[in-house]
Amino acid sequence: MKTGKMIIAGLVAASLSTAVTAQAAEEKEQEIKASEVPTAVQTAADNQAKGAKILRWEKEGDNYEAVFAKKSGKEIGIKFNADGKFLSKHSESKEHQEKKY
Repeated sequence: MKTGKMIIAGLVAASLSTAVTAQAAEEKEQEIKASEVPTAVQTAADNQAKGAKILRWEKEGDNYEAVFAKKSGKEIGIKFNADGKFLSKHSESKEHQEKKY
């Protein structure tokens, strides 16, 4: 019985540690120059932009994020892997509001 509880406790601890590490890696974003972005990522971003202007590029771990200005004035972040595969899309203003707290 004790062994079972210890295994469960170990699994819970490991999963929490993994989640915290993943979150920390995601939060370590650094602004980069367009010249540092792989061509496949730039091409994918241009296709996703649909005419919107790319304001800046960010690198988050092994992934790249293009931040676009929409006509409404809102900023949208679109994340890609190094091969240009679309990973996610989010509102930059919401992301930065969440980080303040």
